[in-house]
Amino acid sequence: MNVHLVDGTYELFRHYYALPSRVNAAGEEIAAVRGVVGSVLALLAEGATHLAVATDHVIESFRNELWPGYKDGSGIDPPLRSQFEPLEDALRALGVTVWAMVRYEADDALAAGAELARADERVERIFICTPDKDLAQCVEGRRIVQLDRRRGRELDEAGVREKFGVEPASIPDYLALVGDAADGFPGLPGWGARSAAAVLARYLHLEDIPASAADWEVPVRGAAKLAATLQASWEQALLFRRLATLVREAPVNREVDDLRWRGPEPALAEWAERLEAPELIARSGELAAAR
Repeated sequence: MNVHLVDGTYELFRHYYALPSRVNAAGEEIAAVRGVVGSVLALLAEGATHLAVATDHVIESFRNELWPGYKDGSGIDPPLRSQFEPLEDALRALGVTVWAMVRYEADDALAAGAELARADERVERIFICTPDKDLAQCVEGRRIVQLDRRRGRELDEAGVREKFGVEPASIPDYLALVGDAADGFPGLPGWGARSAAAVLARYLHLEDIPASAADWEVPVRGAAKLAATLQASWEQALLFRRLATLVREAPVNREVDDLRWRGPEPALAEWAERLEAPELIARSGELAAAR
């Protein structure tokens, strides 16, 4: 079997900015929810059997307690924010497993889900459906890959090395050095993608980088200054790495079998009406009957 893990928050943002507004008879903005539900239904039509959608039920997480500049819900358009909970409920009505994160983030749930599926020998491949670079740390060979469904691109372990210049296991260390603007932490001064990749390709983790640039076994421009910056900002580098490290123990289902899609729930009829998408009933029913 294959397992598909979908970044619901990413999908909601993507559809919100890609689709024109649509307001239902009750005055609710529903365009993005309609788009994501349709996208998940398309994934089922393509043959997905075991899947879960991870969402940020609230935007903040434990990481906001560690770094004041970490991303939060401020600045999110109200019509977009109003669709977070409806998306979760609509997907549940479709019969899809939803991991709605509060203390953790959707990315943590995806990492935990990948670990759950990885431990099951019956699972042949695990597709983490998001282009988010954080999830590159979970990629393993060709069994656990990232799938950018919009572009139709897979990122396997060789692809991670080609894209970032480091192993998947080094992605948190890499982000600690270069920063992650999307998540709201800056990295260390002077460190860029090339220098971080060159050093981590040799040393893998921050602790393994020699304190003195004279001991580095890779040629890096400005090595002495970079080494000094790393030593001077050591605690901050470790903090940034913690921010970038996904929690693979986040609360998700205990068994892969729980992720099997068995068809829609009775509540889908109400959601089909609310989303002004009566075709959901017939489409999901046909897919369920064909399983």
